[in-house]
Amino acid sequence: MDENELLKKYNGIYLDIIMKYREYIEEQENLYVAELPKLVTPSDDAVKALATTIASKFNEYIYEENFPDAANLAYEHVRDSIANITLPIQFWLRPGQALTHGAGDLFDKAVLLCSILIALGNPSSKIVIAIDDSTRHMSVYFEFNGRITAMDLEKGVGKFENRESMLRSLGISDKSEATAYEFNDKMYIDLT
Repeated sequence: MDENELLKKYNGIYLDIIMKYREYIEEQENLYVAELPKLVTPSDDAVKALATTIASKFNEYIYEENFPDAANLAYEHVRDSIANITLPIQFWLRPGQALTHGAGDLFDKAVLLCSILIALGNPSSKIVIAIDDSTRHMSVYFEFNGRITAMDLEKGVGKFENRESMLRSLGISDKSEATAYEFNDKMYIDLT
């Protein structure tokens, strides 16, 4: 039996085990939305190492000059190097785990990107999520030099004059029926 066939057999057994204990795993993984800041970990060793690698792409990384370009490199890395996967159970991957495995769902990837941006020196970086009916939309955004940059891992990067215009672009406003919140490693705000 070759290695690929053996790996498929292991994966099948692992999936059976996971599905058998699905309820228990999901119960243990349950986080209240106000606890989401625990997932953003800019001080994780793997996140810091990636931030250092990105910063090393510049002769001398100077936040005031290089952060926007470094942020784009971080965005491209997460978008292109971390595979989109959806697990059969609700399981939160930490940024270090997403880097180690090179995979995560869109939420895991957004948390990873936010963690990297903070590690690159921008503490204003946040994840904003809007949920309307069964649709969930999220972006990672940051403030730099008085402007907002929103990074959507599915739709691309957008520039905005202010936070309010960025939120409106996500369908979040005073008149919105959507559930929306934003968070980073230091805070959580319910926007609705």
